[in-house]
Amino acid sequence: RYFHFCKLPGRVMGIRLLRFTSVVILVLLLVAGALTALLPSIKDDKMPNLRREPKTQSQSALGSFTLIMQTYNRTDLLLKLLNHYQAIPHLHKVIVVWNNIGEKVPEEMWNSLGPHPVPVVFKVQTVNRMRNRLQNFPELETKAVLMMDDDTLVSAHDLAFAFSVWQVMFCILASSICELQLRLVVLIRVIVYSFFHSGYLEDFQRQPEAVYALIDETQNCDDIAMNFLVAKHTGKPSGVFVKPVDIRNLEKDTNSGYSGMWHRAEHLLQRSYCVNKLVNIYDGMPLKYSNIMISQFGFPNYANHKNKM
Repeated sequence: RYFHFCKLPGRVMGIRLLRFTSVVILVLLLVAGALTALLPSIKDDKMPNLRREPKTQSQSALGSFTLIMQTYNRTDLLLKLLNHYQAIPHLHKVIVVWNNIGEKVPEEMWNSLGPHPVPVVFKVQTVNRMRNRLQNFPELETKAVLMMDDDTLVSAHDLAFAFSVWQVMFCILASSICELQLRLVVLIRVIVYSFFHSGYLEDFQRQPEAVYALIDETQNCDDIAMNFLVAKHTGKPSGVFVKPVDIRNLEKDTNSGYSGMWHRAEHLLQRSYCVNKLVNIYDGMPLKYSNIMISQFGFPNYANHKNKM
């Protein structure tokens, strides 16, 4: 009896533990059922798509920008850059100015790699001109324009920061349609890394014919002409230097073997010639000196293109 009496408390504890465990399991099942009921139902014909979906085009015109990129004989680099810039915040659309006369645009190949978050529009040109990129494209729906070259890669962080600076400065200074242009590099010759107001493209269509003739003659200096236009319109320096952290030239990575025009021995002489000619055309020098530079405080030295593409 004594032995049997000692085992009785153990049996009671075992029964209590079993009941407690059963209650815990039941509670967990009830919680799981409740959470499952909160999930949205998915029908068989509406399975989720794990691929990147296009962005809705309802973005505010003031809260986004359009990238214009002119390309010539660098299709391999173009596709890499288009893929890279798909990750840029606030990018509304990409307009590719296709200067490869007589060659088919790689639109079918690009679309086969989609869907893409940001739509890409290919604008086929009939003549290979440097100023083709300065057209007032009907597809342009945003106030802000980012103009870049087809052999240069800038990090998403740098472009997002530069666009935020453009937004702030534009809101402070804008008293008419165009008041400020922000450059991403220090030299006047590189409008191809610039944020500027889309209204300047419309203004460019009304410049003296001598300006267009000069650009076509040299296949150069369209960026200088735009800086003249901005400075003459605003009476202020044509740009603010936004210092990039990660920017690299990919010209050596192309398979075409085509070298940019800045390699030509006469390139800098042509640009000096253009400045003097534009001073005569505009009856004076509108460009003003500015040493303003904006940089990111504490920005790390890395970006989304650090690894080899």
